[in-house]
Amino acid sequence: MPAHTNTTMPEQTSLIQLLDNFDREEILNCMQCGFCLPACPTYRQTGKESASPRGRIALMKAVADQQLDVDAEFEQNMYLCLGCRACETACPAGVPYGSLIETARDVVESNKKNKSDHSLIRDLVFEEIFPHPERVDLLSSMLWASQALGLQKLANVTGLINILPRPMREMQTAVDQIASPWQRMKRERVMAPTGVPQKLRVGLFKGCIMDVMFYESNQATARVLTKAGCEVVFVEDQACCGALHAHSGEKKGAKELAKRNIEAFENAGVDLIVNNAGGCGAALKEYHHWFHDDPEWHERALAFVAKSRDANELVAELPVLPFTEALAGVRITYQDSCHLAHGQGVRQQPRHLLQSIPGVDYVEMSGADTCCGSAGIYNITNFELSMEVLDVKMENVKRTKAHVVVTSNPGCLLQMKKGIQRAGLEEHMEALHIMDLLDRAL
Repeated sequence: MPAHTNTTMPEQTSLIQLLDNFDREEILNCMQCGFCLPACPTYRQTGKESASPRGRIALMKAVADQQLDVDAEFEQNMYLCLGCRACETACPAGVPYGSLIETARDVVESNKKNKSDHSLIRDLVFEEIFPHPERVDLLSSMLWASQALGLQKLANVTGLINILPRPMREMQTAVDQIASPWQRMKRERVMAPTGVPQKLRVGLFKGCIMDVMFYESNQATARVLTKAGCEVVFVEDQACCGALHAHSGEKKGAKELAKRNIEAFENAGVDLIVNNAGGCGAALKEYHHWFHDDPEWHERALAFVAKSRDANELVAELPVLPFTEALAGVRITYQDSCHLAHGQGVRQQPRHLLQSIPGVDYVEMSGADTCCGSAGIYNITNFELSMEVLDVKMENVKRTKAHVVVTSNPGCLLQMKKGIQRAGLEEHMEALHIMDLLDRAL
């Protein structure tokens, strides 16, 4: 009798190995109770079960059990998710949905790469741009030049801007003036405490997009920290946090970026690592999960996570800020960053800080912790649904009659600026990062 021949194709074997990435125990922890449904913005907008956390987890289970293919429909359902993690707050079983959706996307992208079916543009973004701070800096200089030379304005006036896809065309109108290369070159690498004794030496995680589009917010954060008694260090050799990679199924790249940041801040000799972007902070505080199968890096990541703080957390712990400017008659409201509220559990600290500013009239917004639709690059990849979610949010914003809507994440800030435009409120309202407002009052 002829010997048995293994007829399993290499491609099939590779896929089976990929499916082992799914944590079946966590998938099975989902009781399919439906508590997540009203918390999920994509389910509320579409009414589709496959657009809910419960539905997506069911699809993940079917794929992990090889009952469904890792096909275009599965990919679409996984990427329709905003990743806001409101479902984690609502879930009575504590299912870590954020890590499950990251794994699902990692399986999707790894499967496409195995088939040589990946995008060259995607490779350019995730391998040639974001991992290289000097290239991100070069792009920011090019964007500044286009603004300074009036090219952006000219493109809008002449209609030349219409060569861009609609999402990019729409979102560029919400981008403020970029800091010049000379401003960035003049940045002090170490900023000493002002007016108070030094309490801590902190390393500021400046981010990639944050430091390009909201450079002044980073500077404001540093100034607020110095007035709270911190020596602030802009740590050299830090890189992108890896959140964009992790949320886009590029887990290998995310881990490489995490290693670079862990090493950079280990070498910096700082007491704490402080960031002012909810999305980045959630990633930084979850580095240890990314290295669960690597004992050496897991231990180093745990030490990194133990030092990581959101700026709101730290400033709220320190003595009361020495405000010098009363913002009398200014009505403000707060829009929670999803990854700050749901991912990090930081909710009361920013509200406490805002209410401590002399003269402000603080108004709590209905549904403040519901997603604004930004979700990293979701407003580019899923523009229409992103705007639907934003328009719902803006109805709640308008009811506050606030002069300033405050948030703690660059994506949310850009989205709220766009929302103010769409609602026709430019004459009555502005969107600010919380550290910009605190800096203004100091």
